[in-house]
Amino acid sequence: MMLILEDYFKNYPARKKVAEFLFENGLRVKDGKIYLKNVEVPISELARVIGVNRKIVYHTIDYIEKTYALKLIFENLNPLPGLIDVAPLMGWEVLEIELDKDHYLEAFSGVLDLLGKHGVGVTEVFSRNLLEEPTKLYIVIDGTLPVEAFVKIKEIGGFKKLILRTPEKDKEKYVCNYCEVKYCPRRALLERIRSSR
Repeated sequence: MMLILEDYFKNYPARKKVAEFLFENGLRVKDGKIYLKNVEVPISELARVIGVNRKIVYHTIDYIEKTYALKLIFENLNPLPGLIDVAPLMGWEVLEIELDKDHYLEAFSGVLDLLGKHGVGVTEVFSRNLLEEPTKLYIVIDGTLPVEAFVKIKEIGGFKKLILRTPEKDKEKYVCNYCEVKYCPRRALLERIRSSR
């Protein structure tokens, strides 16, 4: 999508900045106005947040509405609600996995298959595989990721990096540089083994 915006807005860098912001936030353009679902967004506030003047926002709206391909896209945008940021507050863990673009489908299905085999309850799955961004897969887990599953995820073809966000209150106790996670099941397991001796 960003390549489409790049092409249409190549001569208008300020308008491109506005269009990218609208797209990334799922803000819809219709009848000369900008909407978040069905709520109109004030142009002056939008301009302030983006860091442009109001005229640029109005010019962007006008350009989008006069360009058929852009109009089709921007009239149908909607924000996607997600649980990723609130999951730890709900007692859930979030897997953030960076995948290799060339092995995206294989890695994506491999991760879900692995979680299924380990009986991991999945609440939400969200993924982005855009050309100009790192490919990421976010999985909200209802409960705790078993250590065995954690280790096997790293063995999946196309895996690059994993971050696990957890509701654990004493996060510093389990931070592990080896795993690059905020909560390390490997280290937690070692702690449990040591304390049970």
